[in-house]
Amino acid sequence: MDDTDATSLEQIRAFLAGSEEVRFAGQRRAEVYGWVEKTLVRLQYASLAKPDKGLVRRYLSRMTGLSRAQVTRLIALQRRTGRVKATAYQRTKFASRYTPADVELLAYVDKAHGNISGPATRHILQREYSEYGQAAYVRLSSISVAHLYRLRNSSAYRKRNTSYQPTRPTSIPIGERRKPKPRGEPGFLRIDTVHQGDHQGRKGLYHINAVDEVTQWEIAATVPQISELWLIPALESILQQFPFVVRGFHTDNGSEFINYQVAGLLEKLLIQQTKSRAYHCGDNGLVEAKNGAVIRKHIGFGHIDPKHAEAVDRFHREHLNPYVNFHRPSAVPKILTAANGKRRRVYLRWATPFEMFRELPHCENYLRPNVTLAELDRFAQSQTDTEAALAMQRVKRKLFPSLQQRSSA
Repeated sequence: MDDTDATSLEQIRAFLAGSEEVRFAGQRRAEVYGWVEKTLVRLQYASLAKPDKGLVRRYLSRMTGLSRAQVTRLIALQRRTGRVKATAYQRTKFASRYTPADVELLAYVDKAHGNISGPATRHILQREYSEYGQAAYVRLSSISVAHLYRLRNSSAYRKRNTSYQPTRPTSIPIGERRKPKPRGEPGFLRIDTVHQGDHQGRKGLYHINAVDEVTQWEIAATVPQISELWLIPALESILQQFPFVVRGFHTDNGSEFINYQVAGLLEKLLIQQTKSRAYHCGDNGLVEAKNGAVIRKHIGFGHIDPKHAEAVDRFHREHLNPYVNFHRPSAVPKILTAANGKRRRVYLRWATPFEMFRELPHCENYLRPNVTLAELDRFAQSQTDTEAALAMQRVKRKLFPSLQQRSSA
């Protein structure tokens, strides 16, 4: 645009009067702003009278296609800075608290523990810093559960970490049909079996899962099949692996536990046997939840031949059980009772089974003979949570290929 001939206000007034129906529009903002600046300087806008300033405003609006408000803003900008130039947009940025190294460390911990829930992972991060003095966890130790899930959804995190058969009830007059009442004391177990799938009509091995109701201490064992020959030694091994005295044994109504052989074993050990009530599916809900959260989580749903029961049982006894009880946090329930008597559970904190046991009043009194609290404490401190998880995962990665090789052979 060349308007060098319009050097006087009379020429501009004549132009505006003779081009009433003509409208112009600028092509590029930088060019339009540059022309506005030159025009204001050439006409000495700041020294003009008020009527003349209005004339110049109309002229600028007609030539650029800008609104009156936009022209006023550009004039004010020229008077304030001496230039008419577009302001670069500055996006608001918030300070980033967690570094890429923290995201990588979170992915490392999740991979080691098998991607457990956010609250449990947060408790592990806190323990890594407070209990084991790992300085790398200083920022992650104070992370909220909500932000932990946000980091898990980030692209940087994703780059680093990407058949159940119910038992049939049988009416046998063994065991008392009621819910156990531990009254805050450890030693009252919930027991259930987990079947490791079928393949071409052949049954897989079975896991025996036992969970203490108060501390959530969990012991898993594996047998080739559910029979007296295998089940009784497995139950004896399970009872010996608990650090405290077992006083209660609660199961559903399956015949694998409601039989005279198991009843005789428990009677010999002075352990009270109870079984679930009809229409009360929550009586054995704790161990059934652990079946999915622990056994299925680490062993899966696929078929494993019964001949591998000894190898899987050794993995449970030497690696999975110690990790679950000393290094894997569990939700601690708190029971709230409403005015109408209705009870519900809320989960406000997370702790390992050993932490929950250690918090019991006079917990030493519940220990079995030849088991001391100092010995358990030394074992818990021998590895950090993540070190124990990695050691368990390494053994598991070696275990499953060896099972496949033996099956093919």
